[in-house]
Amino acid sequence: MPVASARMYCWAPSLTAAWHRLLAWVSTRAEVPLEMLDRGDALPLDDIWQREDLGCVFMCGYPWAMRRDRPHLLASPVPSPPRYGGRPVYFTDFIVRDDSPHVRLEDTFGGCLAYSTEHSHSGYNAARFHLLAHRTPARPTLYARVLGPLQRQIPVIDAVIDGRADVGPIDSYALDLLRRHGDARLRRIRVVATTAPAPSAPLVASPVLDAGSRERLTAALLDAHHAPELAQTLAELLLARFVRVVEADLDVFLQRARAAEAAGYAALA
Repeated sequence: MPVASARMYCWAPSLTAAWHRLLAWVSTRAEVPLEMLDRGDALPLDDIWQREDLGCVFMCGYPWAMRRDRPHLLASPVPSPPRYGGRPVYFTDFIVRDDSPHVRLEDTFGGCLAYSTEHSHSGYNAARFHLLAHRTPARPTLYARVLGPLQRQIPVIDAVIDGRADVGPIDSYALDLLRRHGDARLRRIRVVATTAPAPSAPLVASPVLDAGSRERLTAALLDAHHAPELAQTLAELLLARFVRVVEADLDVFLQRARAAEAAGYAALA
C-alpha cells in the first residue's frame, strides 16, 4: 500500500493528529488506500523520500529538484497567515534567543550559526543564498563556528535556546504551526531576519502509483478547502487551500544553489 506522510511538519503531537485527519480524508475522497507513516517511525526524512511507495508525502522542494528520478508532483499548500499573501510559498526565518542582544542578523556575524541539513532549503540553501548579500572579499566568512548538521530543525531551535548557537534558519511555516499549537519554545525565540519566499514543499507520489490515482489525489487535495468537515483541521494546519504545481515552479531552488556556489559560498561559514 502506498504511504502518506506529513513528517516534514509533524513537529507536535497535535500537528501529527491534524495531518493524519487531512491525509485520511484525501485518501478516502480519492479512493486511493494509503498507509499513514507515524511521527514515531524511526525513518529519517531522506529515507522516506527515497522510498518507491510514496502515495501522498510532503517533500522539501530542494532535494526534489536535485533528483534525477523525481517523484510526481501532486499539489502544494497555500498557508493561511497573511504573510504568505495567498500564495503557495514559505520563507526562512533566522531566529535568535529572546533575551539575546542581537537585534539584526548582522549582529550574529562572528558567532555560531546552527543548521539542520545541507540538503534542506529552509534550513540551509535559503540561508546560504540570503547571506550572499552580506559577504565581501574582505569578509568571505561570516561565522566563527557552524553547528551542524543537526538533522532536523527542532534541534536547531533548541541549540539557539540553550546557547550553543547564536542564530539558526527555520522554516517559517513550521514556526507558525508551532506558534498555533502553543509550543513553549516560541516564547523563547524571536526572528531577526527573513529570506525571500520560496515555493511551498509539494506533496508527491512515486511512479509506482498509477496516473489515475495520482490525479484523483490531486483533485482531492484541490477540493479539501471546500469540505465543511475539514474546516477545523485546515485551521489547525494554517492551510487556506492546495494548488497544482509543475516542475518549472521549483527551478528556483537550483538557481539559488548555483548562485551561492558560483560566488564561492558552497558551504555556510
